[in-house]
Amino acid sequence: MEARAHTGRLDELLYEVRRQMSRGAGADPRPVLDWLGRQIDADVALVGGAGAVETSTARFPRQILPSLEPTLARLSGGQMAAAATETGDLQVRLEALGSHAPRPVLVVAGASAPTREAASLVSHAGSLIALLDRAQDADTTFRGYQYKARQLRFAVFSALLAGDLTLARRMTTGAVPALLDAARLRVYLLHCPPEDRDRLAQTYQDGSGYHGTGLMVHCPAFKEHLICLVADGAADGSDDESADETGGRFGDEPGTDPHDSADDPETAHGQGAVLRRLVRDNPLYALGISSPYPLGATAEAYGQALHALAAARHTPERMAAYLGRTPLVPLLPHTEAGTWARALLRPLGATPRATLDITRLAVTFPRSAVARLLDISRNTVSHHLSRVEVTLGLDLGEVRTRAALDLAFCLTGGQPDGGFGSEGGFGSAGGFGARGGRPVPTLEELFRTEPAHAWAREFLRPLQDTRGRDLRTTLRAWIDANTDAQRTARHLGLSRNTVRAHLRAAEHLLSRDLLTTGSGIHDLVHALHIAGLHPAD
Repeated sequence: MEARAHTGRLDELLYEVRRQMSRGAGADPRPVLDWLGRQIDADVALVGGAGAVETSTARFPRQILPSLEPTLARLSGGQMAAAATETGDLQVRLEALGSHAPRPVLVVAGASAPTREAASLVSHAGSLIALLDRAQDADTTFRGYQYKARQLRFAVFSALLAGDLTLARRMTTGAVPALLDAARLRVYLLHCPPEDRDRLAQTYQDGSGYHGTGLMVHCPAFKEHLICLVADGAADGSDDESADETGGRFGDEPGTDPHDSADDPETAHGQGAVLRRLVRDNPLYALGISSPYPLGATAEAYGQALHALAAARHTPERMAAYLGRTPLVPLLPHTEAGTWARALLRPLGATPRATLDITRLAVTFPRSAVARLLDISRNTVSHHLSRVEVTLGLDLGEVRTRAALDLAFCLTGGQPDGGFGSEGGFGSAGGFGARGGRPVPTLEELFRTEPAHAWAREFLRPLQDTRGRDLRTTLRAWIDANTDAQRTARHLGLSRNTVRAHLRAAEHLLSRDLLTTGSGIHDLVHALHIAGLHPAD
């Protein structure tokens, strides 16, 4: 009977430990100490390696600890495993826990020495507290590893965005991700609840902290975005990683998805099949897919995925691949466009690189997003941009100014050239000072060319089929109102919700992100500008 009671007590102790392990918020030894105190009619404390009480039962006599200091020191330092002593009217038993000094010590104080069964319960409780502590340490280590792995993945992504493949490989020396050996990649941009990102990244993570031939990266600027870089290899799917649907590497057996086809580059890869399946199974998810790009052009692929995601959110499938359209930059007259861009950026020749990098991001993304992306304060972003505004004499709060500046950065590769040119600007006024004494062309002169006109006409063509909605008028008024939907609504005599609905419809038709990051606004600004120079449109 006594043995059965002892076993029952141990079952209760194991139940408490299981409850502690399932909490997910860190182990708390206090309930174990309270249970032990009730079972043996004593007070119990857990004394840390530094000699301070970490937790105890409510009536534990802390005044006895100074007299126990020499014994506690020997137990904590590993010279003893257990000890029994008296202090005043109390019988005290001490047991060291764990194997790494300094060790915590379990201190039991009662009116009488513990029986053999009570001493056994003390030892069992101490062992389980030590296990809980080790589990807590392991959990802390695991969370730390996941955080560092996530940071490293983002660092690799940042290096790829900057086109610096050498830096990406250097920072991963010893565990270079398979993605960096690929010739091309696609960016899959997954929109999902922010709390799902950790779970997805961990589910498909491999032993190196990567995702097979892919890479899942938390977007720091937009909490609903999980950026998925996927190696784009042979059409036969030979580079796919295999994994079942319950986890493992970020991959899948070819052919498990009914839409998979070796003839379709959008569905040939297992990583993409996993993401598409996630979207089909989760109504809150959406997916934008870029075209394949060399690793050095990751920034372009990411931009495409942003636009594709904007279109995907307005489709029943919630998935969309980027609809390739010829960009404007290569259609502008090369020499004249380069002269204009260098003239506009020339005053920035002595500007620090950090300021230029922040400016390039800020002309596309909101300032708060830039701050999160670079892990700096919004005030720091504003300070850098104010410096650029003073230098250029421009207001970066104006959408047309940002669009023109972004175009200039694209034409020059983001590097201001102070060697020649003048501040020709981007309006109707030109400037002089280019080589040979010729005037610097204006942006309007560049936009009056036939290739630019054809590009704008093709860009705006999808707006013609709009079910009776005049989306083009709404878009023009929206740009005129500096992308302020409320001002646009007042000007057009519409409700703000109607304006927003028109903008969402335009996002879908143009396959451009206008509302989330605004990365597609510049193309719209230029297309409307060009169309305005050709009244026949």
